[in-house]
Amino acid sequence: MNEQIKVIQDEIEAFVISNESDVEQFRIQFVGRKSRLASLFDGLKDVPAENRREVGQALNQLKNLAENKFNQAQESFADAKSNFVVPSDLTLSSPVQQGTIHPLTLVRSRILEIFNRMGFSVSDGPEIETDFHNFTALNFPANHPAREMQDTFFIEKGAGEIQDDVLLRTHTSNVQIRLMQHQKPPIRSVMPGRVYRNEAISARAHCLFHQVEGLYVDEKVSFKDLKDTLYHFAKEMFGKDTKVRFRPSYFPFTEPSAEMDITCLLCKGEGCNVCKQAGWVEIAGAGMVDPNVLENVGIDSKKYNGFAFGMGIERITMLKYQIKDLRLFTENDVRFLKQFN
Repeated sequence: MNEQIKVIQDEIEAFVISNESDVEQFRIQFVGRKSRLASLFDGLKDVPAENRREVGQALNQLKNLAENKFNQAQESFADAKSNFVVPSDLTLSSPVQQGTIHPLTLVRSRILEIFNRMGFSVSDGPEIETDFHNFTALNFPANHPAREMQDTFFIEKGAGEIQDDVLLRTHTSNVQIRLMQHQKPPIRSVMPGRVYRNEAISARAHCLFHQVEGLYVDEKVSFKDLKDTLYHFAKEMFGKDTKVRFRPSYFPFTEPSAEMDITCLLCKGEGCNVCKQAGWVEIAGAGMVDPNVLENVGIDSKKYNGFAFGMGIERITMLKYQIKDLRLFTENDVRFLKQFN
C-alpha cells in the first residue's frame, strides 16, 4: 500500500495542467469518486490493524495534495475566463459596416418624388387579385394571351365566371381600378408595386419585377397633358439633354396608345448593343384611358376622360446606373449593392 501511495504521489506532483481538458483528466484520475485514489481508500479495510492508522494518515495527505492541486487549477482557469471579453458576434468575419439603400428603392423614391411635385398622390393595392380587377375591368378580351397560364400565375379558379379567378397581379393597373371604384374624379395618382409574370429568368427578364403606373382622370384631359407629364418626368429623371419620342402602340385599356422612348444613356443616341443600334430605349407605355374602363368602374365617360401610363422600375434603374443584368437586383450580392450610396 505504501508503495502505491508513493507512486500516485509522484504522478500527482509530475502532472502538468495547461488547459481545461487537463483539469478534467486530473479530476478523473485523482479526485473523482472512481479515481485511483478512491480505490486506495476502498482497500484500506484490508490493511493489517496495526498499520491501518499510519496508512490512513498517508492517504489523507495524498488526498489533500490532489485536491489542492485540482482547486488551484480550477481557480486559475476561472480567472482567465473572467478577463476574456466576448466579441459582439463571433460569427462575423469582419467588422459590421453600414448598409446602403437598394438601387430599386433609390429609383422608386426618385420617381415618386418627381410625380409628387406634379401633384400625384401614391396609391397601393393587393398583389393577390381577382381577374376582374386585373383583366376584365381593364377591357381585356376573354381570349387575351395575358390570361393564359404561360403569362399569368393563377392561384385558383373562381366559383362563377372567369372574372372571379384569383391570380398574382401582372401589373399595378389593378390599383387604378380599385381607386376609381372608391374615389370620384378628379383623380391624380401613381401606383408603385411588385408584379408577377410567368417568364424565364434571364439577364433581361424575371418572374417578378416592379412597376410604377400613373392615372389622371378629370374633365377635358388631353393627350398633350399626357405628353407634357411624361416629357417633364424624363427630363427630371435622366437629365435635361434627354430626348423623348412617342410611337403609336396598342393596349386594351387605353385608346389612343403610345410607347415612350428616350435616347440611350449608354451611347447618347449613337447606337450600341443595349439599344440594338437604334439609339433609343423604351421606358414606358401610355395612352388615354379607354371609355370602357371608365364605364366598368362607374365613371361617366362622356363627362370624364383621362390618361394612364406604366413603366418598369428595373428598366429605369438599369438605364440610370448602366446595369446589364436584371438578376443582380435579387441576388443580394453585397459587392453589387454597396456601390449605391
